[in-house]
Amino acid sequence: MKTPRILISTGGGNPVNYETALRLAGGTPVSGYCPATAPLYDGLLLAGGGDVDPALIGEENQGSYDIDRKRDEAEFALIEAYLKAKRPVLGICRGHQLVNIALGGHLLQDLGPTRLLFHKKAPHEGGGDAWHRVATMEGSRMEELFGSATMVNSAHHQVIDVPGDGMVATAWTESGIIEVTEHIGRPVFTVQFHPERMGEDGLPIFRWLVGACMEQR
Repeated sequence: MKTPRILISTGGGNPVNYETALRLAGGTPVSGYCPATAPLYDGLLLAGGGDVDPALIGEENQGSYDIDRKRDEAEFALIEAYLKAKRPVLGICRGHQLVNIALGGHLLQDLGPTRLLFHKKAPHEGGGDAWHRVATMEGSRMEELFGSATMVNSAHHQVIDVPGDGMVATAWTESGIIEVTEHIGRPVFTVQFHPERMGEDGLPIFRWLVGACMEQR
């Protein structure tokens, strides 16, 4: 059986971490910036990147930055097409937030300096990922993959505060921030953290995506 071909929608940067993780999980990655909307692949991975334009959800800018409206519009169209085709979708960081918006959910545009320290290293610490513990919901996909609790990495300043239609929060930080959402009836899984930068510890996420793609064939 051929390995699933999975589209990685990126912000135009180097997708090597996502591609490597998917290959190790048994998939064939195809990366692109603002790729064609038609669901040409077995699954969709929405990579991390800048913030979603708050104007697209009818809000004023309250701390959003690195906005790419062209990418926003392209990825909203991709989400709609892949959901309609009932193909698996994995959202990572920005992708986690974008799927939530596409399904009618809401974001908090900025955590603020106090809470942010727990989810993104301060500039004087060199920026990058902060590692922290998350607890998972009993019976969830996240618990199946990682157990009742695990350590994850974060590099973000925005968070989901209201899950979208059909999405259920299944992992939280100790301060209550949503780190994972899962769709109750579709193969849609989104994570706020960056499994592509977690080495072997992050591979269960990508193995889920590859397995879900194979099940949908």
